[in-house]
Amino acid sequence: MTDPGPGLELLPPGTPIDLSNCEREPIHVPGSIQPRGVLLAVSEPDLVVQQVSENLAELVGVEAADALGRPLTEVLGVVPAEAVARSASAFGDLRERNPVEITLDLDGSPLPVDALLHRAVPGEALEGTSPTSTLVVELEPAYGPRPFSFPNTYQAVRGTVGDLNRASTLQELYDITASAVRQLTGFDRVMVYRYDADHNGEVVAEAKAPGLNSFLGLHYPASDIPAQARALYEKNWIRLISDVDYVPAPLRPGDLPATGAPLDLTYSTLRSVSPIHVEYLQNMGVRASMSISLLRDDRLWGLIACHHYTGPHAPPFATRAAAEFLGSTLSLRLVDRAEEDEVHRALRVRSTLAWLTAATLDEDRPLADTLLGSPSLLDLLPADGVVLSLQRQTGTRGVPLPEGAAEAVAAWAAGQGRDVVATDSLPTAAPGVAAGPACGVLVVPLPEGQYVLWHRAEAVRTVDWGGDPHNKAIAAREGDEVRLSPRRSFDRWRETVRDRSEPWTAQEVAEIAELRTHLLEALYARSRSQVRAAETLQRSLLTAPPQRGDLAVAVRYVPATQEAQIGGDWYDVFEQPDGSTVLVIGDVVGHDTEAAADMAQLRGVLRGIAYDSADGPAAVLTRLDGAVAGLGLHSMATVLVGRLVPEPASGGTRLRWASAGHLPPLVVEPDGMTRVLTGPRAGLLLGVDPTAVRPESEVLLAPGSTLLLYTDGLVERRDQVFDDGVDRLAVELAALRGRPVEEVCDEVLARLLPEGGEDDVALVAVRLRG
Repeated sequence: MTDPGPGLELLPPGTPIDLSNCEREPIHVPGSIQPRGVLLAVSEPDLVVQQVSENLAELVGVEAADALGRPLTEVLGVVPAEAVARSASAFGDLRERNPVEITLDLDGSPLPVDALLHRAVPGEALEGTSPTSTLVVELEPAYGPRPFSFPNTYQAVRGTVGDLNRASTLQELYDITASAVRQLTGFDRVMVYRYDADHNGEVVAEAKAPGLNSFLGLHYPASDIPAQARALYEKNWIRLISDVDYVPAPLRPGDLPATGAPLDLTYSTLRSVSPIHVEYLQNMGVRASMSISLLRDDRLWGLIACHHYTGPHAPPFATRAAAEFLGSTLSLRLVDRAEEDEVHRALRVRSTLAWLTAATLDEDRPLADTLLGSPSLLDLLPADGVVLSLQRQTGTRGVPLPEGAAEAVAAWAAGQGRDVVATDSLPTAAPGVAAGPACGVLVVPLPEGQYVLWHRAEAVRTVDWGGDPHNKAIAAREGDEVRLSPRRSFDRWRETVRDRSEPWTAQEVAEIAELRTHLLEALYARSRSQVRAAETLQRSLLTAPPQRGDLAVAVRYVPATQEAQIGGDWYDVFEQPDGSTVLVIGDVVGHDTEAAADMAQLRGVLRGIAYDSADGPAAVLTRLDGAVAGLGLHSMATVLVGRLVPEPASGGTRLRWASAGHLPPLVVEPDGMTRVLTGPRAGLLLGVDPTAVRPESEVLLAPGSTLLLYTDGLVERRDQVFDDGVDRLAVELAALRGRPVEEVCDEVLARLLPEGGEDDVALVAVRLRG
């Protein structure tokens, strides 16, 4: 079965075909053959004739209807049938032993015939019958002396094989093959036809009779040879149409009795061809045609296309076999040549990739500098320029892009959901993205908005087509109906292709995917080093609180996960020269090294503002907001600043506090009563408005009270709101009121976060001793 292409189903056999549905034509089951020979389908092992071509009598002398159901010996004669049986009984592929040279008795005259054998593609047996093997016997008359016997095929082309082995360029390989096949087969024109990635064809070599116009350099659209035809060429490597004006010889009966389905002629040499293809050749003025497949890794790479204009032309089987051998030799040499070029390229790329990978291990050198040095990413992948953004550093090499263009392309690529995003036509793939001179891009999206981007400029090129590829059909009236037919003009039609760069190859994309893996490893290693440094910094900042006779203070910091030991939550407790104690709890947006760095800056600035200052907590927050804006810190955080002032006359301690969007403190009094110190209102977050003024609150706390400051990671859950979390915290805090503050912190964390938190948590617990 041939493949009509993705999303398409083959039409039922017998469906009328025109250009609107030819890509779904079941060309492997045409139900007829070309009449230059005859076909018999016989069952095995009894060799009884099951199906024949209607023209059987012209070559065998037995009418088609009379041959059905008879042993092969009664149809061909004993000696020819036994020769066929001997060849069919041998092991291996029958086609490798073709032809079987036999002589038939036609009206008393001996007729030399080439018998070509193959086994039909097996189909499902009819219900109630056993599956049987079907031997297909095709007979072609061997008019005149055979040019050379099949075992001597290699001798016939030995000189050409030597020439191919000595060829030093691809063009030499093409030219030698075209000339040799024309000399061997006698066709008026022989072309080597190469496909591109979209299956458009280009004539890359040509040998022709004098006086014919040249097709060299012409391109032909993929629709000229649809997908199911290309699939057939991959299985049957040679196809001859000896006379395009032939009248097909139908097979009788229409379906093979053993399967109840049309006989599969995938490997047939006489298979009738699509009427659309015949019409296409007639429109070109071709009277006979032959095609030889050129394969690479069992996929169709191109064709050797042979045309004859002066009349029918039927090279004998041995000649065709020799030409097919040349095609196979060219395929092998093309593979060798391509693999040799690929090995040299791959070795160079491997060397560059290994050097860059090793260089990324030097963590003292910025990653961007390493990848843009010498060798650089442009040595790894040829392009006009490369732009990268790694670890908050942006760099470029080669042709620069306009400001903002790289970021726009990278954002588009990140949305594609692939490890490597490549297009040779950015205007088509992303019409809304303006990238200046970049027409083709290859992008490696990386975590946290990082990326590496190669770009290539537009490669304007002209393509000479064999006729207008955009007007490949004409409407022909047949009676009362209109039928779409192949184009009739094959004059050179020049098209200018724009908005495309040189394409990115599959090998290039695979190599950049490997680079991506190394980059991720390098980024992870460097981020771990940064995390360790930030963790050390954070631990040095989150120091033990001062201890006083009238206060017992405990502090805790718990990161969001064990993998990330740093974050933006912080606490601070320090004494003032006047005997008061400043309490700070804060939460910078984020959970990474940047949040930790912002936290360190805010903590330091706040200490500097608040220490030995008569300003109250609200004024401290106002000055801190101004410092954030003035110093360009670009930080956003919630902060609560409190000040504990002892009052000897009452024996209590006065708490004055102000909040920049932070959660309210909790107090548990000696009798177990719990209060949430909400104050009049929470002020704006820090970093939103440098002129913001926040309200200040105060309360007198009795000796024995416990004050708790905390961050949102303690009370926020996906399955509960803040208020519920704060209420639960109040209950647990009341239950722990008689315990030392160190135990209070540990128990609160254990009871509220038994499996660890989803966010960072900072705690400050103060017991007022009086």
